[in-house]
Amino acid sequence: MALQCGIVGLPNVGKSTLFNCLSNAKAQAANFPFCTIEPNVGVITVPDERLNRLADLVHPLKTVPATVEIVDIAGLVKGASKGEGLGNRFLANIRETDAILHVLRCFDDENVTHVDGDVDPVRDREIIDAELQLKDLETVEARISRVEKQARTGGDKDARLAFDVYSRIRGALLRGESARTVSFDTKDECKIARDLFLLTAKPVLYVCNVDEASAVGGNPYVEAVRESVKNEDARILIVAAKIESEIAEFDTYEEREMFLREMGLDESGVSRLIKAAYNLLELQTFLTAGPPEVRAWTFRKGWKAPQCAGVIHSDFERGFIRAEVIRYEDFVAYGSENAVKEAGKMSVEGKEYTVRDGDIMHFRFNV
Repeated sequence: MALQCGIVGLPNVGKSTLFNCLSNAKAQAANFPFCTIEPNVGVITVPDERLNRLADLVHPLKTVPATVEIVDIAGLVKGASKGEGLGNRFLANIRETDAILHVLRCFDDENVTHVDGDVDPVRDREIIDAELQLKDLETVEARISRVEKQARTGGDKDARLAFDVYSRIRGALLRGESARTVSFDTKDECKIARDLFLLTAKPVLYVCNVDEASAVGGNPYVEAVRESVKNEDARILIVAAKIESEIAEFDTYEEREMFLREMGLDESGVSRLIKAAYNLLELQTFLTAGPPEVRAWTFRKGWKAPQCAGVIHSDFERGFIRAEVIRYEDFVAYGSENAVKEAGKMSVEGKEYTVRDGDIMHFRFNV
């Protein structure tokens, strides 16, 4: 399941520094690998302590973590929605991603110039959001022009419903609000809105890049950002990219842990960011555990057992019979699959079972 989060931001906000830190994410995931498939795309492992614990119990030949792709998107200037600078490519890159990581500068440093002269993360957010909203407005108005006549004069119910959905989104965009702020009541309305593939409908995580002193508790810049997005379906994460770059330089896990403790941090910002990106995409993990490998498999929250079986192989979904399920906590408590079975803690589930994060699965199928 190749899903992508795109990192966006104005120049000199720490976007590239953060991406470079993510490039060393193996340091935060117990030696799990990182690889670059293009100069600006990284396949980042999702830190998951459960894999290490299961590996200690099962002693597999290999351990395979879940991954998410992070894309470093560059080139935004004012007027990007009209093609200024690298605007067209910038917007095309965002359209190809599933979620947005929007890096905001929330630190003062006279040695790092700001493209607009002073530090104002709320203004910076609004610059990028405005360009995305203007591009979305073009899309919506083009769709409205197609259905408006049928919606107003004809008896086409589908056209009327589409016109209503488009008009509601258009109103939000004209108010300077993103499409994700508009909520719908029915599945049909949601599908119409989703089929627009709007840039501002994508889930977004605002990454507040702070100085060392603000790494734990944030600062007034962060609070200003939090206030500015309180009515938006968005999340905020505090990261000190400069500190993360220092952490990436340490050779051993022990050195990194000691450094984090001295900073008053329980976990690195990079690890928290990767997990947040995974959650932003509404992804969860089920596990398989056996002598060949312990592996994390990615699925969308709410998926049924056959859909998750299909993540491993399409034949598993097509010929699904049942799933044998062990809770991760039970596996760890009893120490092995056989011990779990003897304790009666393994359940047998059918096609309607909704898989939970951390389920250890074994699928039975026949094709």
